[in-house]
Amino acid sequence: MQIGMIGLGRMGGNMAKRLRDGGHEVVGFDMNPESERDVDSLEALVEALSAPRVVWVMVPSGKPTEETIDSLKTLLEPGDIVIDGGNAKYTEDRAHAAALAERGIRFLDCGVSGGVWGADRGYALMLGGDRETFDAVRPLLETLKPEGDHGLVLAGPVGGGHFAKMVHNGIEYGMMQAFGEGFATMMRSEYVENPAAVMDSWREGSVVASWLLDLFDNATQDDPELKNTPAVANESGEAKWMIEAALELGVPTPTTAAALWQRQSSRGGADDILRVVTALRAQFGGHVTKVDEIAKW
Repeated sequence: MQIGMIGLGRMGGNMAKRLRDGGHEVVGFDMNPESERDVDSLEALVEALSAPRVVWVMVPSGKPTEETIDSLKTLLEPGDIVIDGGNAKYTEDRAHAAALAERGIRFLDCGVSGGVWGADRGYALMLGGDRETFDAVRPLLETLKPEGDHGLVLAGPVGGGHFAKMVHNGIEYGMMQAFGEGFATMMRSEYVENPAAVMDSWREGSVVASWLLDLFDNATQDDPELKNTPAVANESGEAKWMIEAALELGVPTPTTAAALWQRQSSRGGADDILRVVTALRAQFGGHVTKVDEIAKW
């Protein structure tokens, strides 16, 4: 098939490569003139594609996605298809679909997982939209997904793909937090001499064996105690969205919430909170904690 790829960063660029390796024709555009783009504008991208066109949007969520879809609405024609593969919030998808539908343009939202390894391993793809549009682009999706029977699903109507990816990322948060807590517990115990080696042993035969453990092994090859890794973790917003959605649906998500709070605390957000707690403990109980004592910890 032929496809236009908007956004040639770490994800979009690798996806374009996998599609080309699979025999598809990719016309790539990126705002960065130093990217490996094929055209220098959205207008040129649309002009280079044959109708009915398929355009994959792989840009950051928020304003970049909004502006791109607004532009495509004026440039594309009835029967064309827009796939939003970025990390847009699921609640935005129906508005995008409705706006494009005014011009007869079809829309799919697609949650994409696979990171920088996806070009070789394939991507897990979660789609939202109607079956007819899904089937129309299925050859592209089959090339992007891993080999085998898994890695591709039509999750539901418009919004379903990004909702599924949001939940996927919330689960990912919890899994990484659990591995981190286990590693930290072993690091502080006299009973385990090499926590990284223990976790590496779990990669085969263990019920917690996973690709995340494989990646942990990669990370600890040259730094078994992760001393050179900063104790700061950013969050993309999807775990926050999942917790919000779960609250509305009446679903308790303590694991995802704890992992999110931990990431937020790592960025210094808890420092002032803990100063208040420490100060109050000193006031009512005489529990004085000195800065030089903390340094010894």
